[in-house]
Amino acid sequence: MQSFNDGAVSIYAVKNKAKSGDKPKERLVLKKTLRYEERTVGIKRYYAAKQANVRVDYVLRVPRQRDIVSGDVAIPNDGAQYRVVQVQFPRGVIPLVADLTLEGVPVNYVKEGDDA
Repeated sequence: MQSFNDGAVSIYAVKNKAKSGDKPKERLVLKKTLRYEERTVGIKRYYAAKQANVRVDYVLRVPRQRDIVSGDVAIPNDGAQYRVVQVQFPRGVIPLVADLTLEGVPVNYVKEGDDA
């Protein structure tokens, strides 16, 4: 059995919220908030990511969701923003789960509604 006792993560889509013809303004739009379990970043995963020029900062296990995609932004309990670089669906785990591989973003996005 899988538990999700390590915290809550908010998942955001990155959307262009500029008016037509204006300079693009990428903003975070909340998709959902989920409970998670923090997973260990294994050696194989770490070095495979490094070969692909990706830095793995976190792996979070959440209840299975089909609408979380690479490029979404996750904000777990630490309050930092991370880009979802991979979503995996491990077999044999009850309840059904998704593992989110996360990489820190170099510059934080603004959440929709936080800018004036």
